[in-house]
Amino acid sequence: MTESCDVVVIGAGHNGLVCAAYLARAGLQVIVCEASAAPGGMAREREFGDVYRVPALAHLQPGLGASIVSDLGLEQHGYSPGKRVDTVAIGGKSGPLVLSADSVDGPELAAGDAEAYRDFRARYLDFSAALAPLFQAKPPRLRNLAPGDRKVLARTGWNLRFGLGRESMYEFLRVAAINIYDLLNEHFDDDRLKGTIAFDAVLGSAMGPRTPGTVLAWLHRLANERAGEPTYTRAGLVGSLFAAASSAGASIRLASPVDEILIDDDRAVGVRLTGGEKITAARVVAAIDPRQTFLQLVGAPRLDATFSRRAAQIRGSGVVGKLHLGLAGLPEVAGVDPKLLGSRMVLAPSMRYVERAFNPAKYGEYSEQPVLEITLPSSNDPSLAPEGHHVMSVNVAYLPYRLKSGWQTAREPVIRHVIAELGRYMPGIEDLVTAIDFLSPEDIAREYGAVEGHWHLGELSIHQSLMLRPLFGAAQDDTPLDGLYLCSAGCHPGGGLSGMPGHNAASRILESGSGSP
Repeated sequence: MTESCDVVVIGAGHNGLVCAAYLARAGLQVIVCEASAAPGGMAREREFGDVYRVPALAHLQPGLGASIVSDLGLEQHGYSPGKRVDTVAIGGKSGPLVLSADSVDGPELAAGDAEAYRDFRARYLDFSAALAPLFQAKPPRLRNLAPGDRKVLARTGWNLRFGLGRESMYEFLRVAAINIYDLLNEHFDDDRLKGTIAFDAVLGSAMGPRTPGTVLAWLHRLANERAGEPTYTRAGLVGSLFAAASSAGASIRLASPVDEILIDDDRAVGVRLTGGEKITAARVVAAIDPRQTFLQLVGAPRLDATFSRRAAQIRGSGVVGKLHLGLAGLPEVAGVDPKLLGSRMVLAPSMRYVERAFNPAKYGEYSEQPVLEITLPSSNDPSLAPEGHHVMSVNVAYLPYRLKSGWQTAREPVIRHVIAELGRYMPGIEDLVTAIDFLSPEDIAREYGAVEGHWHLGELSIHQSLMLRPLFGAAQDDTPLDGLYLCSAGCHPGGGLSGMPGHNAASRILESGSGSP
């Protein structure tokens, strides 16, 4: 059986849905093929313990780009931005810190650090704003610049020189490629403050605070935050994107895994589904891991040998696991006001603590003192748990995909160890646990199609950012194969829930003459 359309999109994660919605609104016939029985990818909900629901992996999100929300009319389909979630730094000897958008407060915090934090945030948000042309559009080519590429570079250069001013521009050029460890030591004294910011720069990546380029990774995070303040991931996000794409005319087929991208004379001409059905299309958009796209669905023999080798060398092996707990009540957190339990809590009491947590992962071992990001999604949405109960969602770093002992052996010990670590700061939490759901990087790879369980589908390192993401020769949303495009987190501008990879791929396709988003 064969069907035809204008564009087939592989994957109904948020980027795939954004891309499909834009293309369908432009009048193209779009079919979306999703392997899972539910849309949303890493942003979809997950059920466990029969009675609990929780955001599967992305328990926190910045808001989608305002232009995407407006263009696609998402608010008409149930989307609404949530309330900002501040960060509470726990585990420090002096008690917790509370970090908001422009202030920090807590016991024994030097007045100088409070002022320095405000100035530091303002300056680095300005840096991310100056880079906005690079983050919000396809990256410019390094050679044979097109008019659009020249425009992006000109806007970025203008922003850096005249938007920032000479002094700030020099500071940006000084720090852009250094590590977050050295940068934070220049500005702050408080270990709790430095540890929490450093963790934000490396979360989801196989990097420690001393890894070169972690300042750039942090600027990427700030760019997402500028698009919308961090909030709890809401079910309405996926639902609104699904509705926007469907109402525009896109056909979204769930439980329809793609086995092969069909190639004819170096051009993508459609896909073949697991059941044998073929869908022919003028264009194919892969909203999945670029490594899976090139090495599995296309196949190395159909690619230039050099390009195939580069695709195989994309760096990205997961180091974060996810622990969900069903709780019979609201836990107590030492030193934390119960009113703040709806905040994001981070256990990263110093940069050295984070670096020490990272060290074992380099050798295929999990950390005995993990760095934890803890949320209580039910504090924002009580429907996620039965009355009086709560769900806790914990990002656990660092847990390497290639665990020396193997995940089958280590699974239960890791779960027990993390719960015991939580108990050090939340007395009695072990007695509240009624259900457990754990996702190792191995589980994430299998259940969510992330090669080697990496959230961002490739490290957000210097050599895999901007015009080098995911790799040289496929960094402008298109690929060496005519008609094949990319739009996942593995593409520019990277991970998060901004929706920009989907937007950029749609723009690239529509540049041919069908209008633009």
